[in-house]
Amino acid sequence: MNKGILTKREKEVFELLVQNKTTNEIAKELFISEKTVRNHISNVMQKLGVKGRAGAVVELLKLGEISL
Repeated sequence: MNKGILTKREKEVFELLVQNKTTNEIAKELFISEKTVRNHISNVMQKLGVKGRAGAVVELLKLGEISL
């Protein structure tokens, strides 16, 4: 998988997710709906071929897409 696979918005969502923010908090911070947040998370999990948010976070950290 190539670096830079995430859209700017997906990256923003996961950067907030690793700060332990809830779907609701992420939605409010980015001025988008909770459904949109869940869609971004789901899209990323699909791109990475992982199940669950935690798996996606681990992969994104390994790939250097996000940092803690």
